[in-house]
Amino acid sequence: MNVGMLWFDNDSKADLFAKIERAASYYLDKYGKSPNVCYVHPCMTRTLATPKDNTEPIRAGSIEVRTTRSVLPNHLWIGVNGLNGHIMP
Repeated sequence: MNVGMLWFDNDSKADLFAKIERAASYYLDKYGKSPNVCYVHPCMTRTLATPKDNTEPIRAGSIEVRTTRSVLPNHLWIGVNGLNGHIMP
């Protein structure tokens, strides 16, 4: 994904999946497509149960959650991973 929507959510009472759900709902309303990938800072996934072999991606419903240090904590970079990895708004 080269382009996406940056979403800020510092609600300390909501878990990561609730934050992704809110961002995905807004994305769908704004762009008319459901996002399928979301990048977050690695610190945001520390409390999640991850697969033992680390080959299975973390998923929030139909959205694949990936980590990158390029996204600041409490931010989500969400969008559609389309053909050749490019976003298709």
